[in-house]
Amino acid sequence: MTSTTSAAPVHDPERLAAIASRRRRNTTVSTVSTVVVLGILTLLIVTSPGWPAVRESFFNAEYARDVLPDILKGLRLTVIMFATAEPVILVVGLLLAVVRGLTAPIFTPLRILSIAYADVVRGIPTILLILMFGFGIPALNLQGLPDSPLFWAWFALVVSYSAYVAEVLRAGLESVHPSQRAAARALGLNQYQSLRYVVVPQAVRRVTPPLLNDFIALQKDTALVAIIGAGIEMTRAAQIYAFDAFNYTPFVVAACFYILLTVPLSRWADWMAERQRRRSQAGGGAL
Repeated sequence: MTSTTSAAPVHDPERLAAIASRRRRNTTVSTVSTVVVLGILTLLIVTSPGWPAVRESFFNAEYARDVLPDILKGLRLTVIMFATAEPVILVVGLLLAVVRGLTAPIFTPLRILSIAYADVVRGIPTILLILMFGFGIPALNLQGLPDSPLFWAWFALVVSYSAYVAEVLRAGLESVHPSQRAAARALGLNQYQSLRYVVVPQAVRRVTPPLLNDFIALQKDTALVAIIGAGIEMTRAAQIYAFDAFNYTPFVVAACFYILLTVPLSRWADWMAERQRRRSQAGGGAL
């Protein structure tokens, strides 16, 4: 006999109305509390004794309009450096991660070199790498190599971030269960095909959020090329104007553009992390 007792309907109007009401209440409380806190902070700042001087030195609208064209030119170089470095870093990092995971005795020298590369490069601050590559390599006057400090500053960023990305990707590769490799080999795939079609796609999906965080940091660290005067990117352009007029509004303008570049990528990283979490919960950890 079929039981007539059942759970409450999923689409119960009263329950849905209660959920909607609770969401509206939570949204209202969050909005009001945020506005109140920001209002108090703003009031404290604008009523402080030194606010007029700070406003003139950091938030001068007229001076911001004057420097905006050159800041935009520097933004173009910043975007070019980031956009060209990112794919190279991904390729180099993936190669290092794969080489480090090779267990055959014949690959021992390559594995040692990849480990040494990651350990040494991650131990050196990026700013020092830029100084060493930007000034050191052109000073050698080697035939056939570029002598542009800007190129070598870009190269230093690639060297630095490749080591970090390699470790992230290595963690992703090691997180793929060995049964995945065994299943791929059972289907007739060789080691290269197993990596390309089975292991690497799963590993990359699992570590996409931390990879995006590394690239957010890379986007900001393009400003470090300013220390060797290699090209007029945003920070360098702001620095020139700020030190010329003793007004720091250009730094605020450049900071706003960096925020516009990094915030969308940050939100994308959060969205990818949340999607990965939902997938793991839905599939019991499987992708």
